[in-house]
Amino acid sequence: MIQKHPKTQLKIVAEAALEPRLLAELKRHHIQAWTVYEVRGAFPEGERAGDWEADRSIELRVICDPGVADAVAEAVLQRFAPHYSVLISFTEVQVIRPERY
Repeated sequence: MIQKHPKTQLKIVAEAALEPRLLAELKRHHIQAWTVYEVRGAFPEGERAGDWEADRSIELRVICDPGVADAVAEAVLQRFAPHYSVLISFTEVQVIRPERY
């Protein structure tokens, strides 16, 4: 049987303009692995179709220890959520190679 290890997947959906600042936040928390997707959808502030540069959204996913996920989420909420559309969710996951996260 494969040995599995618990981790947390942190998902942040935000305005694409925040991508460099969000990635810098991950680096401040020593996160080395992440994935970014371009996405479309709606926030409470309105729909984001991605038709032009300022209307684009991204989804950033990170798998890390629960405490690190909490710290990143708290920093994002404090620094960016008051001024930008930001959605944050957590999912408990299991990984096979925990040293990669």
